[in-house]
This record gives sequence, structure tokens and C-alpha cells, in this order.
Amino acid sequence: MANQYCIVTISGDEFPSSMKRLAYIDWMRGLACVVMFQTHCYDSWLNPEARKTPLFAWSQLFGTLPAPLFIFLAGIAVALVAEKLRVQASAPSAVAKQVISRGAEVFGLGILFRIQEFALGYPHAPWTDLLRVDVLNILGISMMLMGAVCWLAGRGPAESARDRSLALAVVAAAAVALATPGLWTVWRPRFLPWPLESYINGVHTFDQPQPWLFPLFPWVAFAFAGLAVGFWMHTRGAKRLGSWSFALLGAAGAAICALAAAFDRLPFRWFGAYDYWHTSPNFFLMRCGVLLLILASAYAWYRWGLPWFAFSPLAQLGQTSLLVYWVHIEFVYGRFSILPKGRCSAARATLGLAVIFLTMLGLSRLRTRFKPRRRNREVTLTPSIEAMGGATGP
Repeated sequence: MANQYCIVTISGDEFPSSMKRLAYIDWMRGLACVVMFQTHCYDSWLNPEARKTPLFAWSQLFGTLPAPLFIFLAGIAVALVAEKLRVQASAPSAVAKQVISRGAEVFGLGILFRIQEFALGYPHAPWTDLLRVDVLNILGISMMLMGAVCWLAGRGPAESARDRSLALAVVAAAAVALATPGLWTVWRPRFLPWPLESYINGVHTFDQPQPWLFPLFPWVAFAFAGLAVGFWMHTRGAKRLGSWSFALLGAAGAAICALAAAFDRLPFRWFGAYDYWHTSPNFFLMRCGVLLLILASAYAWYRWGLPWFAFSPLAQLGQTSLLVYWVHIEFVYGRFSILPKGRCSAARATLGLAVIFLTMLGLSRLRTRFKPRRRNREVTLTPSIEAMGGATGP
């Protein structure tokens, strides 16, 4: 199993631990970055006619993957860190403190990003944009909630704590997915001020929840799903299976996709207002199945494929996912967009996408090349990204 690991770091995302990061996690983050780039570029630059083409439709469909993928990977990372700290005989409170502190830091980065976007968009950006619910905000809160799960289930022997954490994560993911339709419709917490309600259902300043925002419901469910998978990877059964445990995850992913499709064909609907693409538990289940398939494929690719013998652009981008997001968004959606927004043909937007990809890859290489090397900084707790699952930008 030793060849599964590589020592890499992400700017601003290091966690104070000596545990090695799994290389295929970087590859998955890089894949999410590339899918995010194409979603943003086509959404920002294509003209109205080009937006009617199959290219744009497929771009939007693939755009539903990056956000859940990043948040899912954050859950896996939290589980890996929690397990490492437990092996070191750290108290549950110490594990929770590490995770919650890092979550608070990520939440602060989300606020800082919104301030930057407001400043760059001034005077056209409304002040309410400062309170917009974005992925970094939700990612930070999700990590704090996962830290609480680790604390609640962390007492006793490490194996028992792991099993309880896994079970609690599964229950939390299911509860969030099932509660989402109601919290977007009949259970809306209208008594809350809109900045607070927006964290529940993404209502923002509008009359109805907005699917292009990232409220806790349903997005935090992906974090709990990743947390469950991360803890499962440390169970005795998974360790005995070795590499076959990832084949089992892939098979489980395929079965979950089939189950989600079967559920969606049933005449029963969970709540009257059925919105498959945004609030349906069936779509959440489908995406979880796809995430497991990607995880199994990434492991196989990094265990036996080309990345061990050649430079991997995806793994490189995955090492600096926060940086490339932060920079690229300004050159796609922001004031410094390299192409005129909403006025480009498909060919021109594709050329712009290639420029963005190569530029971000070069920036990522520069960051990792000139970053000071430090010992015991080999793990990142979060994927450190903000990806637009609904293909919208600041």
C-alpha cells in the first residue's frame, strides 16, 4: 500500500499533522477543478444562441459534480485526520478542537472572499452580496459540524469511536437529505432574518430559495457522506480487503445509482413540491453513487495508471485548488474577465477555457515549486475550494 501515497501540500490548507495525504484525493480535486473551469467559462462567456446548444446543456449537467465532490472529499479528509489523531491517543475534545478550528478558518476565508468580490464589483455589486451563502461558508460550517460528530462519538476505544462516528455520519447525511425538501417549502424558517434563513435554504433576498446558492440543506449531507466513507476506509473489514475495498465502494456506488433511479420511478413523492435537480433525496442519492464511482476509479487510476509514470495536471491542480479557484473566478466572472461575458461563440469560449486551464496549471506549478518546504505539513484537512454546482458565479 505504500505506493498509494505522495507528500503534497496546499497553500493555506495545511493541517498540523504528519499523516500523508492520499495522491488520488489530489487527482479527484483536480478533476473537480477542470469540470468547474468548463462550467464557469461556458456559463459566463457563451452568447444566448450558444446557450441553446447541447454543449451548454452538457456543461451544466457536468456542473452538478464539482461542489458535491469537493465537499465529499472534505468529509473524507476530516475522517482521515480524526483517525490519525485517535491513533496518537488524542482525546475526543482535542480531535474536535482541531477540526472545528480549521472549519472556522475556512468559514473566515469564505467571508473574506465575499468582501473581495464586493470590493471588486463596487459600485455595481449590492451590499447583500456580502452575506451570500457560498461553498466556502458552508464548507467551514460543515467541518465544524463534523468536528462535533467526532466529539460526540469519540469516547471509548478507537474502534468503537470509529464505528459510532460512521453510524452518526450516515444518519446525519440521511436526515439532511430527507429534511431538505421540507425546509425549502412547507418547513421554511420564515421567522428568521433572511441572512440566517439563507444558510438553511438559500433564500437570500428573494421570496423563494435559490438553487444557485449553497445552503446547509442539502450541501452538508455530502460532507457527512464523505465522513462516513472516510471512517469506513479505516474499519477492520476495509483494511482486510485492501485494494478490493475500493472495488467494493465502486460496486456500492453503482448499486446506489440504480437504487436512486428506482426510487425516482416510484409514484410516491417526498413532499408535494418535487424538485429532482435541487432538493430531491433521490438526486442526492444518485450523486453519492456517482461520487463513490469516481473515488473507486481515481484509486484504480492512481494505483495502476499513468500518474505514477508521468506528470498529472489534475493532481497538480488538486494540490492548489483554493488558489486556482480564487484566481480563475476573477478572470471568468469578475471585472478582469479575459473574454466579454455573454457574447462569445462556443469556439471562442472553448479557446478561453483552454487559456484558463493552462494559466491555472502554470500558477499551480509555480505555487508548489516556490512554496517553502516544511516538515510535518503533509496533510490538508479540506479540499479548500469553492465550486459552482449550479454554474453560477459571483
